Amino acid sequence: MRYPGGPELPPEQERAMQKAIRLEWLTIGYMITALVAVYFALGSSQAMKAAWLEDMLSLVPPAAFLIATRYRDRRPTEEMEWGYHRAISVAYLAGSIAIVALGTFILIDSGHKLIVAEHPAIGLVELWDWHFWQGWLMLAVLVYTGIPPVILGLMKKPLAEKLHDKVLVADAEMNRADWMTASAAAVGVVGIGFGIWWLDSAAAIVIALDVLRDGMKYTGRATLNLMDARPRTYDESKPHPLKLQIERELIEMDWVREAVVRMRELGQVFDVDVFVIPTSDDGIPDRVEETIERLRQLDWKAHDVTVTVVRRIEDVPEGESRISRKQASFDEVRDDVGLTEKDVEEQGAGGR
Repeated sequence: MRYPGGPELPPEQERAMQKAIRLEWLTIGYMITALVAVYFALGSSQAMKAAWLEDMLSLVPPAAFLIATRYRDRRPTEEMEWGYHRAISVAYLAGSIAIVALGTFILIDSGHKLIVAEHPAIGLVELWDWHFWQGWLMLAVLVYTGIPPVILGLMKKPLAEKLHDKVLVADAEMNRADWMTASAAAVGVVGIGFGIWWLDSAAAIVIALDVLRDGMKYTGRATLNLMDARPRTYDESKPHPLKLQIERELIEMDWVREAVVRMRELGQVFDVDVFVIPTSDDGIPDRVEETIERLRQLDWKAHDVTVTVVRRIEDVPEGESRISRKQASFDEVRDDVGLTEKDVEEQGAGGR
């Protein structure tokens, strides 16, 4: 048996991680150029200011991801006995709080400008003795800041699924939604051009509400992860099927009479506790060791597996499945949590 901790990714996931790291560095490099471009085209447009702040905000998830990846698979120490896996969860929460803070700032600032009826103006700019309306420059910059992030987000989403990395998911979703920010800012700029002064602040408020919606969603998810909520799939759409796979595996073991499984999320990997009532006391140490290795082979995310042999299992939480060799059908357990056979089989095929 090996002590749980240290490197957590098999070769396929490690390759995906290296690709994700390169993508995040590319994202940061691109976002810096976008920030510079938007800054020099800002003018007095509130919508452009909101877009600039939103672009600045977009640096938080990739930075958090890159920092967390430097710590996630460090070996446990005397001080950190469970290892550093939750660096991913901490980064997820930190990035989410930053999103909420900036969204709130944009909303208050833009709302104030709308209430006091501040009329923004877009003038002319001179470039090589050529004068043109600054709004055209703003719109060109918004195209530059709206299209590439969508492509980056589409590239990150499959990597996030393969790595079960929710920081990468949040970053990918923000990137894919950047076209909404650029579109709203463009509406504000065009509104100024047509003399509809309030459309600029209104567009900025729309951007702020979108940012706040994302921030609140991610903060809630990150908080639940840190509170050891039941693990869910990478996109939070449903309970993670690994628990069902483990229960199915336990049902097939002849030494297990009854068992209860609980899991918690440690960043990209899971901590799995199994409580077992054995059919007999013969060869318990060997059976426990064999069971741990067998369960770990189900999925790389089953990184830390503990099997505890007990005489009875009491006070099982309401709604928690309790498997037994007397159980009529595994389908009953699966259906209790709203998963299909396809969910379990797909996860099984991808986890080995």
